[in-house]
Amino acid sequence: MARILITSALPYINGIKHLGNLVGSMLPADVYARFQRQRGSEVLFICATDEHGTPAELAAAAAGQPVAEYCRQQYEIQKNAGDAFGLSFDHFGRSSNPPNHRLTQHFAHVLEGKGLIEERTDEQVYSIDDERFLPDRYVEGTCPHCDYEKARGDQCDNCGRLLDPVDLKNPYSAVSGSKNVEVRETRHLHLLQEKMQDRIAEWVASKPDWPHLTKSIASKWLKEGLRDRSITRDLKWGIPVAYEGKVREGFENKVFYVWFDAPIEYIGATEEWADAHGENWERWWRTDKGADDVKYVQFMGKDNVAFHTVSFPATILGSEEPWKTVDALKSLNWLTWYGGKFSTSQNRGVFMDQALELLPADYWRWHLMANAPESDDASFTLEHFAGVVNKDLADVLGNFVNRITRFCKARFGEEVPAEGEYSEAEQALITELDGRIKTYTDCLEAMEFRKAFVELRSIWVAGNEYLQIAAPWTTIKEDKDRAAASVRCALNMIALVATLSRPVIPFTADKMFAVFGLDPEKASQWPVSASEALAQFKGGEAFTLPEVLFAKIEDDQIADWREQFGAE
Repeated sequence: MARILITSALPYINGIKHLGNLVGSMLPADVYARFQRQRGSEVLFICATDEHGTPAELAAAAAGQPVAEYCRQQYEIQKNAGDAFGLSFDHFGRSSNPPNHRLTQHFAHVLEGKGLIEERTDEQVYSIDDERFLPDRYVEGTCPHCDYEKARGDQCDNCGRLLDPVDLKNPYSAVSGSKNVEVRETRHLHLLQEKMQDRIAEWVASKPDWPHLTKSIASKWLKEGLRDRSITRDLKWGIPVAYEGKVREGFENKVFYVWFDAPIEYIGATEEWADAHGENWERWWRTDKGADDVKYVQFMGKDNVAFHTVSFPATILGSEEPWKTVDALKSLNWLTWYGGKFSTSQNRGVFMDQALELLPADYWRWHLMANAPESDDASFTLEHFAGVVNKDLADVLGNFVNRITRFCKARFGEEVPAEGEYSEAEQALITELDGRIKTYTDCLEAMEFRKAFVELRSIWVAGNEYLQIAAPWTTIKEDKDRAAASVRCALNMIALVATLSRPVIPFTADKMFAVFGLDPEKASQWPVSASEALAQFKGGEAFTLPEVLFAKIEDDQIADWREQFGAE
C-alpha cells in the first residue's frame, strides 16, 4: 500500500480566503488526497494557518484585538470554511503552536552549527513617527523595477520581483502612512543560501517530472543566483530567536521571519496530528524512521514556488539531517476575478464563506477544478460559472440520475430490476468506460486536473448517450426484459459515477450512494473494471428516489451576484 504525504500551502491568517486561494492549493490537494484514499493508499493530508509576520499584526491592530486572540478567532473561521467546503485535511494546524516553535528553533540552531546562518548588520527602514523598525510588509512604496506605486517591502504584486524594503522608492509606513522614514542599521540572522546554490540546483535537477511551471520558476531563481536572506524580523508576534529556551542576546525584540518558520509548520502540524491520534509523526518525515517509502506531494500557487524549491529545501538539506524532501510539487497559476484581483477592501470577488451562502460546495468545487488555472492564469466570471454548472452538473450528471431513477420507479418500482441479460449496447458501454476510467485515473495520478475532469464529464455524457441508445421507455413496449436489463445497467452506473466523482464533488457522490443505501466509505473503492462495476446490483436491491441533484442558476441570480460582488 502506497504511503502519500500531502501538504497544501498554508492559508494566511488575515481573513477568509477567496476562490483563487481555494483553487490555488487547498482544493486540488483535497481532490488528490480523496482520489488516493479511494485507491487504498495510506494518506496523510496536512495543512495549517500561517499566523506569524507583519500582516497578522496589522490585521489584529485594525480589528482592535490582541494578535493572539485575533489569530485564534481567524483560525476557527478558516477551519469551519474548509470543513464546509469538504476539505478533508487529516489535520489543520496552526503555525503558532508549540511544535513549530520547537522545530523552527531546532533548524536555526542546526543550520548555524553547519555554517549556514550568520549574524549581520542590515540597513532597514525605520519610522521616526512610529518609533520602530519596519519589517518587510510594514513598508510600502514604488517598485524599483516596474514603478508600481503600491509595492510591498518583500515583493511587488505587479511584476512579482522579490524586494528588500530599502529598495523601494518613496517608501512610507504601512502602519501610519508616515513618510517620515529613514534607513538605520539593525542586526539580523541570515540564511546563507549562496552556499547552497550547487546543492539546491542538483536537487532540483533530480526532479524531472515536476510540472513546467514549477521547474521554470525554480530554474529562474537558480539562474539568477541564490541570495542570502534574512530570517529574523523586528516584530513581537512570532517565534522567539532562542535555542533551548534561551533568547539570543541582542534579539530580545526580534522573531524568526514568517517565511522561515511557515514551511516548517508542515512538520509541526504533522506532530500536532500525531499527538492527537497516538501516532508517530517521524515515520512521515524522517527517512531514518520509516519515511523513506513515503511519496511527498506539495500543492501551491505559483507565488509560493520559489520558497518551496529554494528556501525550504535550503533549510531541510542544509541541516544534513535525514528529513523527507518533496517528491512532486504541483503548482498552479492564479485565478482572477473578471481579469482583475480579488479584493476584500474593494468588494471584488466571491470568498469562501460567501460562496456557500449562495450555493452548495460541489457547485464551486466542480467549476474550479474543471477550469483549474494549470497552464495559465484563468479568469473567473459568474456567467461562465453558471454556464458550466447548468450544462455539466444539471443537464448532464443530474439529468442522467433523474431520468433513470424516475423511469425505473414508474415502470419497475423502487428496486433494481433483475430480468434480462446485458447485450451489445451494454458491452459497448463497458468498453468505452474501461478506456475512459483508465485515462481519468492516469490524469488524476499525474495531477492533470483539467484533463481529468474533461474525461469525467465524458463518462457522465456516456451514461446519457447509453440511455438514448438503449431507450428503455421505448423497448419496454415490446421487450420488457430488454428494458429491465438496460435500466439495471444504468442504475449500476449511478454507483460507478458516484465513485469516480467523489474526489471532486463528494457531497453529491454521497447523495448518489444514498440512493442505494450504500456506505460511501465502503462503496467508493476505485473500480477495477467497468464490467465488475456494472454488475454490482444483480436485481432486487431497493433504492429511494433522490431529490434533483442540481438546480440551475438563473439569469436574475447572476445579475444580483454581479452587483453584490463587484463584477466588471
